[in-house]
Amino acid sequence: MGDQIRPLRPGEPAPAFALPAANVEGLVSLDNLRGRAFLIGFFRGLHCPFCRRQLGQLASLQPTMRAAGVETLAVINTPVERARLYFRYQPTPVTLLCDPDCHTHRAFGVPRGEFLPDGSCEPPEWPYRATMAQFKAARINPTGELPEPLQPMEANTVLNAKDGFELDEADHAILANHGTQLVGHFLIDAAGVVGWAQIEARDDPNNLCIFPTPAQIIAAVGSLER
Repeated sequence: MGDQIRPLRPGEPAPAFALPAANVEGLVSLDNLRGRAFLIGFFRGLHCPFCRRQLGQLASLQPTMRAAGVETLAVINTPVERARLYFRYQPTPVTLLCDPDCHTHRAFGVPRGEFLPDGSCEPPEWPYRATMAQFKAARINPTGELPEPLQPMEANTVLNAKDGFELDEADHAILANHGTQLVGHFLIDAAGVVGWAQIEARDDPNNLCIFPTPAQIIAAVGSLER
């Protein structure tokens, strides 16, 4: 059964964390950030082309976020050495944190699914547990780059090939161990309290890899300021 943790809701305090950064020196922690609002996104590893695209979108929002006094962080499910190598050639202004074991994803309540064994009498409950048939039936094309909606793993393969991204040993290990990790975004105010949250595909596998738009993020920041 998938771990049915509940995502943090607006009004709840953010949990303590301290993670190594791939593109700045040392650890970044909640204590470091107190007194400043920040957006933090929890992603799958670099093997996920949709997560890489969302990181690019967050980078494009940096001027607007900084003008509003909001830091932007992204936690990826990739070992820090692998992330540093990748982002040496694909730099980003987003503060990039690494949590290959997804401990911080769990602390914020970002769901991870599991597949029910064949013949199980346990009912599926997306996103925590699903049948393989339910997952295979999903069709996605969230960025409009595919000629038609594809099964999620097929979509990943097509876009990784388009990007020229080749999974290395670390990427394959993360995909094998955490391939059903979902993505979550949280806006934290200067007091360390959640002001806004969004969880990927919370109700339907056909909504996998649909992430907040720039307009949604900017609206959430505006609401936080009020």
